[in-house]
Amino acid sequence: MSRYTPAEIEARWQKAWEKDEVFKAVRAADKPKYYVLEMFPYPSGRIHMGHVRNYTMGDVIARYKIATGHNVLHPMGWDAFGMPAENAAMAIGGHPKDWTYGNIDDMRGQMKPLGLSIDWSREFATCDPEYYGQQQALFLDFLHEGLVYRKNAVVNWDPVDMTVLANEQVEAGRGWRSGALVERRELTQWFFKISDHSEELLAALDTLDNWPAKVKLMQANWIGKSRGLQFAFSTIDAPEGHDRIEVYTTRPDTLLGASFVGISPDHPLAKVLERENEDVAAFCAECRKGGTTEEAIETAEKLGFDTGIRVRHPFDTAHELPVYIANFILMDYGTGAIFGCPAHDQRDFEFATKYELPIISTYLPSEDANEVLEEAYVPAKSDKVFYNRGFAGDAWQTGEEAINAAVDFCEQNGVGQGVTKYRLRDWGLSRQRYWGCPIPVVHCDACGVVPEKKENLPIELPYDVDFGTPGNPLDRHPTWRDCACPSCGAPAKRETDTMDTFVDSSWYFARFTAPRAETPTNMEDAKYWMNVDQYIGGIEHAILHLLYSRFFARAMQITGHLPETAIEPFDALFTQGMVTHEIYQTRDAKGRPVYHLPEDVTDGKLADGTEVEIIPSAKMSKSKKNVVDPLHIISNYGADTARWFVLSDSPPERDVEWTASGADAAFKHLTRVWNICDRIGQMDRDAKGQGDEDLLRAMHKTIHDVTMGVESFGFNAAIAKLYAFTAILQKSKAGYAAQREAIMTLAQLMSPMTPHLAEDIWAHQGGTGLIVTAPWPKADEAMLVDDTVTLPIQVNGKRRAEIQVPADMPKEEVEKIALAHEAVVRSLDGAAPKKVIVVPGRIVNVVA
Repeated sequence: MSRYTPAEIEARWQKAWEKDEVFKAVRAADKPKYYVLEMFPYPSGRIHMGHVRNYTMGDVIARYKIATGHNVLHPMGWDAFGMPAENAAMAIGGHPKDWTYGNIDDMRGQMKPLGLSIDWSREFATCDPEYYGQQQALFLDFLHEGLVYRKNAVVNWDPVDMTVLANEQVEAGRGWRSGALVERRELTQWFFKISDHSEELLAALDTLDNWPAKVKLMQANWIGKSRGLQFAFSTIDAPEGHDRIEVYTTRPDTLLGASFVGISPDHPLAKVLERENEDVAAFCAECRKGGTTEEAIETAEKLGFDTGIRVRHPFDTAHELPVYIANFILMDYGTGAIFGCPAHDQRDFEFATKYELPIISTYLPSEDANEVLEEAYVPAKSDKVFYNRGFAGDAWQTGEEAINAAVDFCEQNGVGQGVTKYRLRDWGLSRQRYWGCPIPVVHCDACGVVPEKKENLPIELPYDVDFGTPGNPLDRHPTWRDCACPSCGAPAKRETDTMDTFVDSSWYFARFTAPRAETPTNMEDAKYWMNVDQYIGGIEHAILHLLYSRFFARAMQITGHLPETAIEPFDALFTQGMVTHEIYQTRDAKGRPVYHLPEDVTDGKLADGTEVEIIPSAKMSKSKKNVVDPLHIISNYGADTARWFVLSDSPPERDVEWTASGADAAFKHLTRVWNICDRIGQMDRDAKGQGDEDLLRAMHKTIHDVTMGVESFGFNAAIAKLYAFTAILQKSKAGYAAQREAIMTLAQLMSPMTPHLAEDIWAHQGGTGLIVTAPWPKADEAMLVDDTVTLPIQVNGKRRAEIQVPADMPKEEVEKIALAHEAVVRSLDGAAPKKVIVVPGRIVNVVA
């Protein structure tokens, strides 16, 4: 009897697949194509079980599609630029390039033993000059088409690291790495014109039928379409040229509750006042120390400066409102000016309370409600409320109705114009970082900003940089920074900002279709392989990555790098859950938590007997040490066990908790399957048995159910059917031919999940070729119909027996057989039944 030895068989079958180039994707006219893609990883150094789950899901789909006759593209790459590499280099004195490529080597080494069906010949990293050189070419094409531009913008500035921070990198008003108080600073930045596509990006969400509804909702909210009113207050005693203050409001129905006008510290009027008044200048400087994130603005203390300027209310010119410069108003939003209605906005409420401004209700929950408020009254716009100071529409109406009525009223009376606006802003791509794609333009005193010539691409990052001084090393690298103007040849300087790493991941899926092309894409390859038929990744990328990718696909179509059919690049999207694990912790002498690796804990104790505190089902985290190294699992159990377990324990959209006992149970099951195969292999080839047809009927039902499960991402449900069929086969007394057919079919159905074991079973049973290329089994519809049914028999509501009868037997015949059953005869004890009810296919009820 042979044994299941994953360490031996997995390496062997991986070599066989590689030798036959089974997963190499080549355009073919005789097969339908299928492009499956998992979001590519950041090379942080080690893969974890979350990666294993993500890539195994994609692998199941890829292998299933190969078996169903598709020409499959399943590539892998590395999202390799970014701050962690640069920060690691600064911390350890190394170089981001060495750190990144070293990590890629390590992670590829961890990933390959999983036996994934990846076309490794298409592998690339976004930090490869060949890749980012084509990205620079895209940038130049976008620039030519007016899809990218420069403008001044207020940014989060870290004065210690001397760099711009993304909103997500500002924590409680401080830089996430340096801890320095973040300042607002106006810099000239590059922007993609994504806002020009707001309406199209929003409307096209309705066409994405195979995307999760929650992702489409998150994107719609981020794009943030709203209809409001744009109008102007006339000013009193304002500097020349500022006789009006333009505002945009999404709540014009609250106009009669206005008690002040607020402007941004960066509003043109504030800047004029700043030049004339030291106190205003000092206040604006203080405001600019705060972050620009919504969280920072909402949580910061509300600060205002009364400019002394007044405006007239548009409905009552005798009613004058003060004009404040306020720290919670950003120039990038709307017009950089608002009117404050404290009764219906909590931020305005706090501001008005602090500066003793009127709080005037315009609507109430009821006609007799108290107008004196202790906090802002902000019901949902769909709620119907009573307008005590309404000026358009009925007294009772919803917020949505009142907004539309107010816009119509104001337009009819020449107060303003109804305007549709979007929350989505243009995408700022400039980063003052070294480890990113250089922006391919040159600054020339004579010619201005000049695009680099395409024949000079890629503009490669220099290797010899100094990270000893804060700030961007490219600014201090004269031999790289100083260059000749591509237009006039005069001395010039390169742009030293690099691109946001979101740019790198916004088109990699298109590059995979022709990764060695000397242009960003090859149109013939793009037409053949695009779109991505199935995209798989985490919900954390539901907004920015997917939105930017959708914009990039449109921009690439405009610039001739993608066909029009690819402007929505992902036909289907699946967002998987996480792999979690218990956290084991003890505490040190000062009560601080000390975390322990899972392999150091047995039955809740460390090796020295110390009991650990267990925190159940937490996201895997290196800092909490609740990570499981896939190589450790592969070494102990084999890759197929890891793959089987992460797919089997819960629906793929939900989290799965990794447990040692679960992995052990998975390994035992795979061993059981192998043992069944081995037993069948030793059977007498001419042996006749019992129940051949029953076994084959169960087999065809399993084919049907597993196929349905795989096609619907119900991997755990499919595996449950495979468990059940394994139990049937294990107990089967059928003859050799039926059992061999059953084990070979079981191997085929398991092959997407446990490809190595499946190949070994296939070979052990004498299957032709490799199982990975064998056609997917088809269920015989005739075998899915049951010829007989089992009916329970109840007497006076109690189950007394069951009978097996032909499925199409007439009721009268069923009744005779039921009444003749000895258990029924005994229950009736000689009495005649009062009533017999036969429910075909379900039950027989006897009433005595």
